[in-house]
Amino acid sequence: MTDFMESIFLPKRPLEVVSIPNTLSKSLQGKYFVGQTESLTFSNTTNAWGALVNPNNSGINLFANVYTISNFTDKPFLVQLWFNTDPPGIGAPSTKVSPANTALIPHPVPKVDVQFNQNVTGVPVGGINVFDRIVSPGATLVSEEDGKLIFPSGGNLVLFLTSPGSVPMTFSAIVAFGWWEEKVKHCQ
Repeated sequence: MTDFMESIFLPKRPLEVVSIPNTLSKSLQGKYFVGQTESLTFSNTTNAWGALVNPNNSGINLFANVYTISNFTDKPFLVQLWFNTDPPGIGAPSTKVSPANTALIPHPVPKVDVQFNQNVTGVPVGGINVFDRIVSPGATLVSEEDGKLIFPSGGNLVLFLTSPGSVPMTFSAIVAFGWWEEKVKHCQ
């Protein structure tokens, strides 16, 4: 049989196509990171917050993919999502941050910081409170944003935790994040 005849009569092998989720692709590239705050305490008279902070002059854009808030108490509390704000108090950097792909050597190091503060008074200044959520008692609220929340150098995503009532109560929570970083492409 000639090559021409084989091409007409013999079945062709299908092309193999693989669909890779964007987050896996970013992890394979060493661009995806995960991290959490320490345990945060606040009350009906104080607040707490956890944040992804993209430092000034970082040269990257921050793509927030997922955030979680775990409530370790038996009462609900309110979480406010703020974009590009100045939260009260001074943020402490978290040491609980890692690249998602730990097989890469050396490990990639994020430019974005996970920061937090607890038992602070006051509220965020500037920026915008884009939405609020209630975190149920003994539960974890999970929000997958698929990287659509994008923050430039100097920007931040702040999850501000506050009591919804005036009854004396102490709350305990942890805030966690998953994100990726992309170098800023300069237009010419």
